[in-house]
Amino acid sequence: MKKILISCCWLWLPFLSTAQQKPNIVLIMTDDMGFSDIGCYGSEIPTPNIDQLASKGIRFSQFYNTAKCCPTRASLMTGLFPHQTGVGHMSEDPESRQQGKDSHDWGTPGYRGYLNRHNVTIAEVLRTAGYHTYMAGKWHLGMHEKEKWPLQRGFDQFYGILSGAASYLKPQGGRGLWRNNEHLPTPADSSYYTTDAFTSNAIDFVQQQQDDKPFFLYLAFNAPHWPLQAKKEDIDLFRDKYKAGWDRVRAQRHQRQLARGVIRQQPVLSGRDTGVRAWDQLTATEQEKVAYRMAVYAAQVKCVDDNVGRLIAALKARNQFDNTLIIFLSDNGACAEAYQELGSMPDARINDPDFAGMVSYGMGWANVSNTPFRKWKNRMEEGGMAAPFIVHWPKGISKGNRIVTTPAYLIDIMPTVLAVTGATYPTTFHGGEVIYPLTGFSLQPAFRGKSLQQHEYMYWEHEDNAAIRKGNWKAIYSLTKNTWALYDLSDSRTEDRDWSPEQPVLLEELKAKWFAWAKDNFVLPKRAGQ
Repeated sequence: MKKILISCCWLWLPFLSTAQQKPNIVLIMTDDMGFSDIGCYGSEIPTPNIDQLASKGIRFSQFYNTAKCCPTRASLMTGLFPHQTGVGHMSEDPESRQQGKDSHDWGTPGYRGYLNRHNVTIAEVLRTAGYHTYMAGKWHLGMHEKEKWPLQRGFDQFYGILSGAASYLKPQGGRGLWRNNEHLPTPADSSYYTTDAFTSNAIDFVQQQQDDKPFFLYLAFNAPHWPLQAKKEDIDLFRDKYKAGWDRVRAQRHQRQLARGVIRQQPVLSGRDTGVRAWDQLTATEQEKVAYRMAVYAAQVKCVDDNVGRLIAALKARNQFDNTLIIFLSDNGACAEAYQELGSMPDARINDPDFAGMVSYGMGWANVSNTPFRKWKNRMEEGGMAAPFIVHWPKGISKGNRIVTTPAYLIDIMPTVLAVTGATYPTTFHGGEVIYPLTGFSLQPAFRGKSLQQHEYMYWEHEDNAAIRKGNWKAIYSLTKNTWALYDLSDSRTEDRDWSPEQPVLLEELKAKWFAWAKDNFVLPKRAGQ
């Protein structure tokens, strides 16, 4: 009997070794953070922990999101275009349902306001491959019925908000907190802060795990999305920082980007966006108030970095850091909502724990956050959709501190996860529902310094703003105005020259390709009966 037991143990050890070699996956997403808001992408905001991931990992200089919160989350989680998932416009929120009908459900497959059943989330796929699956933070992929919630879409544990925005200091009501499937009471602790709480719960999920199985952690911060709410000690670090004004801060960021190689040399920095004055044209009072708003925003970003550091320390303490693939990105470009130069809502709303509305830092600072690009969240110019994107994995990345220039986007993340974990993407799921196939490419070759497979065409659409990219050519389409513009990104990613008059044949090709994609992927028609 002893010999048999020993023999069985030796048979079992290779299995354990193989299981342990599968990497943990940590996916960290910030909310409404611009391309240049972290140090390794040019910012003056101290983000040493995120920067350390970049210095030991790889950065992408041309990685794209969908230019808006929930469509990005839908694409990120599934590897599909957001319209394929049913989240082509916006996702359900507490106020969106009236008399049993949701305003985001337009009656067509691409516009339902929640994840449909023709997709699988990363969590659903990895759970079938033996992974534990955890989520902390912002869901925003459906909320009005339980089957749309994280636990019903593959996660073992969840702590966070189902809605698209909440108070950082006192989440409550429909914009309150959930633990797993339970709606939690409003936090009574005056020191509560979502960025800290999301991270604490994420760390707890990992630390409470009792076996050696790999895990997938999705940490989706609501920072630095409005409302402007930050801890006093963090705000105090930046109180005088932004009195220099947005023109100077933006120019300084651009110079650091050039020095760090995340933007190649360009003749000029793009001009201020329409509606933004030169800093010295503001009154002294205006400067004081709007500089404070940026200080609060910077404090929100700084707190994200602090918490990334906490998570890294926890992984190292468990000896799990080296075999954890960490992916860091933002869901869209910086947010200019509600499109006022100096920010929206009265100053008294800043750090109001009972208010979860659009208290923002304005168009001027959003222009800075998106340095060197123009425009912002919701638009298909580079400022709306270019994301900081960092990959870190000591056991899987051969050489750190590299910048990948090949264009890539969200539909490439699921194939990457499948490649590094060995998980199988299903053809049917959810009781026999057909699952739409993936069209993205794995980014894993870049981990070893190899060339990536480049998309021949890349496609986007959100809220009637659309784009298509072929090589270095990018066409932007306004569905409401029925206008097209064509840009050569090899000449300038700041999109300051429209080439459509000189390239009519190319533009017609891109138009035809975009409309064919829109038809095949439920972008059009948008509403029933159209």
